[in-house]
Formats: sequence, C-alpha cells, structure tokens
Amino acid sequence: MPAAEPGATAVVTTAVGVLLGLSAALTFPARRARVPISLLYLGLGMLAGAEGVGAVVAIDPRLLVRIGTVSLALILFDGGLRTPARDLRRVLAPSIVLATGGVVLTAGALALAGHLLGVPTPSALLVGAAVSSTDAAAVFAALRGSGLALRRRLSLTVELESSLNDPTAVLLTLAATHFLLGERPSAAALVGFAVRQLGVGLVGGLFVGAAGRALLRRAGPIHGLIPVLTTAIALTAFGLPTLLGGSGFLAVFVAGLAVGAGHVPYRAGVLRVHDAIAWFGQVGMFLLIGLVIAPGRLARAAPDGIALGLLLALVARPLATLLCLLPARYPPREALLVGAAGLRGAVPVVLASFPLLAGVPGAQRAIDVVLVVSLVSAFVPGATLPWITRRLGGLAKGPPEEPPALEIAVGHPLDGDLLSFTVHAASAVAGAAIGDLSLPEHATVVLVLRGGTLLGARSETVLRPGDHVTVSCRPDERDLVLLLFGQTGEE
Repeated sequence: MPAAEPGATAVVTTAVGVLLGLSAALTFPARRARVPISLLYLGLGMLAGAEGVGAVVAIDPRLLVRIGTVSLALILFDGGLRTPARDLRRVLAPSIVLATGGVVLTAGALALAGHLLGVPTPSALLVGAAVSSTDAAAVFAALRGSGLALRRRLSLTVELESSLNDPTAVLLTLAATHFLLGERPSAAALVGFAVRQLGVGLVGGLFVGAAGRALLRRAGPIHGLIPVLTTAIALTAFGLPTLLGGSGFLAVFVAGLAVGAGHVPYRAGVLRVHDAIAWFGQVGMFLLIGLVIAPGRLARAAPDGIALGLLLALVARPLATLLCLLPARYPPREALLVGAAGLRGAVPVVLASFPLLAGVPGAQRAIDVVLVVSLVSAFVPGATLPWITRRLGGLAKGPPEEPPALEIAVGHPLDGDLLSFTVHAASAVAGAAIGDLSLPEHATVVLVLRGGTLLGARSETVLRPGDHVTVSCRPDERDLVLLLFGQTGEE
C-alpha cells in the first residue's frame, strides 16, 4: 500500500501527464483531419471525468473559474504581445463597435430565441449573456493554427474584437445575475459600471504595460528570467485593475500591446514561452471543462443548445457583424467572414459559472446549454472556416508567411531593427543578387539561411524562393524594407 503522500500526488501527476501528452500527440492528426481541437480536448476530459472511464473526481466549479480566468488572461497577453500596435489604428473603431454593440445584439437575439424555444427565462438570459462574446483563445488558435492567411484587416478585426469584447459579456452576465437574484440596478448604475470597467481596464493596462517596459529595459542578462518577468507583468495587469473595479481582460491585452511595442530582451525566446503558455491555457481549460461535464445533463440540454448554436452561427452573429461593420465600409463578404471567424470556446462556460457560484436559479441548466452552444460553434463555423474563407474571398494575396527558421537573440536595445523574411517565388527579391537589391542606405542583409546551410551575405549571393533572410536597418527604413520583401501590412 503506498503512503497517502507522495502516492496521491503521483496519481494526480500521472493523470495530468497522460492527458496533456495525449492532447499534444493527437492535436497534429486532428488538425490534418480538420477536427476542431477544442472537441478533442473536451472528449479527452470527458473520458477521464467522473462519468467516464477514468472516474476522476469531479472538479470544483470554483477551480474551473479560477484556472479558466488565469488561462484567458495569459492568452490575451500573448495575443497583445504579438499584435503590432501601429496596425490596430485602422481597425480600432469597428472592433470597438463589434465588441460592444455586436455583443449586445447577439446576447439579446439569443436570449429572445431561447425564450421562444421554451428555455426557462433565467437560463435564456444567462445563455444569451455568456455566449455573446467571441473567445480569444478559440480565435487565435483558429487563425494562427489553420494555415490560412486572412487579409490583414480582417484578421486584425477578428483578433482585436475577441480581445476587447469580454468586458461587455462580463457586464451582461453580471447584470443578468443581479436581475435574477431579485436586484434591480438602475440604468445609470449599469452605465457607470461599464465606464469604470473600460476606463480602469484601459488606464490600468497602459500603466502596468509602461511599468513593465521600464523593467524590461533594465533586465539583467539571465535569459530564463525574462519570461518570468513578462508573466508577472501579465498577471499583475489582470489582477490590479480587476481589484480596482476595471476589466482585467481588457487591461492584460493592452499591457501586452504596450510591452510588445517596446524592447523585449531575447524577444524570440520570450514569444515562444508565451506561445507555450497560451497552448497550456487552451488545453487546460477544455480538459477541465471535459472533466466536469455530466453526459446525462448534456444530452438533456442538447436540443435547446443545438438550436441556439445554429441560430448563433447562422443568424445572430452574421446579422450583428453586418449591422456593425457595413457603416465602417466593410463589404458584406468581409463582414460575413468576420462573423464566421468569431468563434466560441471555453470562455462562455467560465462566464456561465459566475451565476452558478452566486446561487442563481437555473444556472446549472444554463451552463449545460452554453456548453452545447460552444460545441456547435466548434463545428459551425469552426470546422468550416477554411472553406468559408475561400468562398468569401478572404485570403491574403500570396502564401501564408512562414516563421523564420533562424532566430537572433539580442539582450540589449538596438539602435535599429533586425527583420526576418521568407523569400517567396512571387517576391520581387526572388532571383535577385543581394548587391542588386534596392535597399535603403543603412540597411544590410545580415545572413541567408537556405535549407540547413548558412550562407554568407555576399553581394553576389542570389536569393531563392524558400530562403530565410535577416536584414538590419534603421527604424525609419523599416517600411521600405518591408515593402521590398513584399510585407506592407496592407490587405
């Protein structure tokens, strides 16, 4: 008989290790087979759950909410860290309209539809509020993991909206919770709450992000501590504004933008770490949700959940995006594509857990319906997103950009920029010798990687499709270098 410890800990670590290992190993064939990976993780969690073959003890909903909240915060920080702030200006206004008005329209439509379908009013209100916002984790995974290269304006709109709309969904969920508990907050109180959430979240995110940039400029030479520092910035950016009454989700994304716009020592390595953290968060959220699923309750909620999920994917979300984006001069095809790419994932389940913890009648029923709606969203339009994108003409010109095969780690600020490119067959530089390139005065090709061979950047070296090229330039020459290598940031 093994002792209670470390035997009990060994059981937990073995179970976690097996689940994570299976999740990672099965992700690659699942993506090739066009199976939504969220369903894969949910299925593994259900198999290991209390009613599955693993018979794992049920997870406390409080643990699900806390882990889900922290995971989403870290996913949002990773998204902000990777998003060029200078590219956001042209999509900021329509994204804000989608993140507010679009969420309210979607929530109202779903709540009304649920009521008409016979879903009890408390559950219908909670379902509409919880599924009203898109899920940043699901959106980032779909766009960055599908191999698709959406037009730049479209991908920025979808990603920014998914990062900004959580405060509105939280506001609607809390308002529905108070209403169903018998409280009647005034319209002025609700407006004040929304302004405080957005204002404190924005200012708090900027403040923590600026402080984080200052810390990173003074960071020491220990490579492994830099991701520790950036993770600390992310957690503080979520926690501090939340304690002050603001939206931590908005704050952590803004902090990621602020940090990413400055100097990040060993940036490539830091981005890899946060990419891994984001994957941990996504896998962990869906596995935990799978562990708490009761298949019997899920089956009972399936008819209403499937109907509402189809209505969300085919009617409510497309209409909301059309109404919000047509005034911003988005063509109908682009507006519909933005609607299709607005996926739901684990976040609606986390939001629906708030009223459950508050003791709202009908909250458990709402969670079950929300889960079915999220599953439907994984299929429609999640699994069909590549087909929809091609049908609506949303692909960018040229092939998707490949990640550079060679990275240069720099631990201190540089006077210029190091830019990495992949040479494509349609690129203007393909077939040209380095000495013949029309580079700006202070720009220099530093190195060329061809297959597994590192080539000297000599003037007679001819660039070929598939080459990975690193260029050094001054900040004011960056746009010219990007234009030369066919990366203008335009659609």
